[in-house]
Amino acid sequence: MGNSNLPLHSNDTAVMTLLMVMLSLLALLPITNLLWFLFHRFTLKPNTSSLSPPLPPGPVPWPIVGSIPEMIRQRKSRSLWVLSQVEKTKQGIACIRLGNIHVIAVTSPEIAREFLKTHDAVFASRPMTMANDYAGRGFLSVFTSPMGPQWKKMRRVVVSKVLNPVTLQWLLSKRLEEADSLVNEIYKQCCVHGAKLNVRNVAWQYGGNLWKRMIFNKRSFNGDDSEDGEYIEAIRTTLSLVNAFCVSDYMPCLRWLDLDGHEKIMTRAIGIINKHHDPLIDERIKSWRSIIKDEISTPKPRDLLDVLISLEDDNGKPMLSSEEIKAEATELMMAGFDNSANAAEWALAEIVSQPQILKRAVDEVDRVVGKNRLVQEKDLSQLSYVRACVREAFRLHPIATFNIPHVSISDVTVSGYFIPKGSHVLLSRLGLGRNPKVWDEPLKFRPDRHLNTGLGQPVLLTETDLRFISFSTGRRGCPAVELGTEITMMLLSRFLQGFNWSVPHGTSLVDHLKSVDSTSQSLILHAEPRLAAHVYPMTS
Repeated sequence: MGNSNLPLHSNDTAVMTLLMVMLSLLALLPITNLLWFLFHRFTLKPNTSSLSPPLPPGPVPWPIVGSIPEMIRQRKSRSLWVLSQVEKTKQGIACIRLGNIHVIAVTSPEIAREFLKTHDAVFASRPMTMANDYAGRGFLSVFTSPMGPQWKKMRRVVVSKVLNPVTLQWLLSKRLEEADSLVNEIYKQCCVHGAKLNVRNVAWQYGGNLWKRMIFNKRSFNGDDSEDGEYIEAIRTTLSLVNAFCVSDYMPCLRWLDLDGHEKIMTRAIGIINKHHDPLIDERIKSWRSIIKDEISTPKPRDLLDVLISLEDDNGKPMLSSEEIKAEATELMMAGFDNSANAAEWALAEIVSQPQILKRAVDEVDRVVGKNRLVQEKDLSQLSYVRACVREAFRLHPIATFNIPHVSISDVTVSGYFIPKGSHVLLSRLGLGRNPKVWDEPLKFRPDRHLNTGLGQPVLLTETDLRFISFSTGRRGCPAVELGTEITMMLLSRFLQGFNWSVPHGTSLVDHLKSVDSTSQSLILHAEPRLAAHVYPMTS
């Protein structure tokens, strides 16, 4: 779960409102005490015996509201406050009770492996949060749906039909066209608009166009259209809210108050996304249904939307409803945007700040690919040092402070601690990647640390031992790790091959590199073409 710079309600106002609610509840003290006793007596029954394992250490909660008052008083980042509670325990794990939910935060790789490897089946569900409700159109998509038939159905669809190797292969041409458009866009800005570039905007435009081409067979993000800007900002906002700590997720009875303003913001953001997606999807569904009704030969799918619409069940009926198609298309669009762009931006920032690393990375690209053609996907596996740079960026500068929560479907003991049913388990991307017990000089960008993988072993962007998190893992893991790897590597490799990068005169990267927030100020760099003019593609 990440940090958000959303225009939330005043923290002081939220605290006062919550305290008023607490006072109202405590006015019924006898009933409150009885409910509290019953909660402990029955909900936490397995932990009442002195022989039973304890909950993980953490702050002492208030009755009913838990540690919510402390959380909402945080003026900068609720995520970093939760992470600080883990650091206080010095155990690599903490239990922070928010409302009646036990939030289990983890920074120890050993404990993380026990959660998502030893007990993966127990923690394979998702929380039914306000943001997931909106993003998944009522928890219909593979990411938002809790453990059950809907998740199993959508997981099977995405893994075996949508993101399978065959489908991704026939989408290769679209990906390469967008990689060429990326280089062409930067080249034009260098030649026409000057050489100072907002790297984040370029990376997001690349990701947006790439995924829009693969899903809708359209591209539109050129940075000049206000509607495109509105759409991208809506996706950013939605991703921030999916990764946020929302009060009503832990005390659903308060959702109507919208204490932190999340629901109002989410409603607007999803409305913008739906405005862009729904007409395209409705028209495409209508077209496919007409073809089937008229018994015309079924056309070959052109994109992932066609794949979703054309799926049939055992009776020859559409496998997915229109709402399921819309939910999954939106999810795919959002999932493809941020992680790859964030890793490439941070990797480039770190590489440019250390000339010896920059030279080594560029030399590798020149040695493997040369200067007479552009990097292709087939080249990426040979760029071991560039892969190590990306891997180090994932470790040091993760997209979010925490991974998306895993929810326990039963009581279980993990690493000697009692984890109640319904707990939200958060693996800290930031805490794992910067754990000084795991990493030597964890705050330094050192790609070489990832090259000692054994003779002839490729450098993977994934980390099986959970010493950091690049792509989510386990049963609820990312179904498109290979695709995410290719997109991230292509983005950074084309950056390095096509252009000489430097810090604009009078500026510095020092403050940028010290940030722990993925929403920090965008990276601005000076770019100059480094290849012969004929190598740069002239796309429309």
